[in-house]
Amino acid sequence: MAKAKVAKRPTRDEFVLEEIGNQLSEAKMENSEILLTVWGREEGVRGQIKTMDSRTGRVHMETRDGELDKVPFMDIMKVEYPRD
Repeated sequence: MAKAKVAKRPTRDEFVLEEIGNQLSEAKMENSEILLTVWGREEGVRGQIKTMDSRTGRVHMETRDGELDKVPFMDIMKVEYPRD
């Protein structure tokens, strides 16, 4: 039996990762609502950052419906500020 091919996460250089980290820190300090584009997910994650856990490497986002979504930092491809 052959293994199913799983797409590999795109690699990003340290400058891109640092910029994403800076955007997340700024959004947390300002309690801003953000939209994360996450690798491997059809839809983005929209909400406010509650915690950035350096031990697990996950960003804890409280979504609009009040649920907590723990997104791995390395899977975050883009940080945006929604207009609506």
